[in-house]
Amino acid sequence: MSPRPLPRHTGTAAPLRRRDVDTDQIIPAEFCKRLGRSGYADTLFHRWRKDEDFVLNQAAYAGASVLVAGPDFGIGSSREHAVWALRDFGFRAVIAPGFGDIFRNNAAKNQVITAQVPEKTVHRLWTAIEESPGVTVTVDLERLRVLVDDADVSSFAIDDHSRWQLVRGLDDIEVSLSRSGGVDAYERTRPQWFPRLSRSA
Repeated sequence: MSPRPLPRHTGTAAPLRRRDVDTDQIIPAEFCKRLGRSGYADTLFHRWRKDEDFVLNQAAYAGASVLVAGPDFGIGSSREHAVWALRDFGFRAVIAPGFGDIFRNNAAKNQVITAQVPEKTVHRLWTAIEESPGVTVTVDLERLRVLVDDADVSSFAIDDHSRWQLVRGLDDIEVSLSRSGGVDAYERTRPQWFPRLSRSA
């Protein structure tokens, strides 16, 4: 998936009334042996989705692209597959009171917004979504606001680098290439006897 600028995202939402959701619950380890960065939609919350009453099995939340979860979402092992599974399922934003650090960084690299809000805001969002399935939720990275059907609900926090990367639609390679001038300038002043790779390599 080629990165695209993502200054905001609007979509319907699903309420995940669970806390301490670790990456093994997001995608069990046995599915992390697959090759490639796509094709993981069927693995998301694999064990929980065996329960027909699980929220993502409910027709009311079909097509949701915003996930509203409890505290400490994405904790645990540092598998990028967890973000790939969320993205492939259709989620472009996760709203929660807190995130695992590595998960949050992986999310930004894969164009999934992690919006950190107070826990009371999550409870308010859960209620609004469950009372009116299909209500739209907007996560606005430029204004750092969460809106429900265009009504301003809360501010949110996200680290500056992730915000910059998402708004501009940059992956790590493009970030490096954007700094190529500085790299070239450094190479011109670097002592000739330092090891270096041939440009033809």
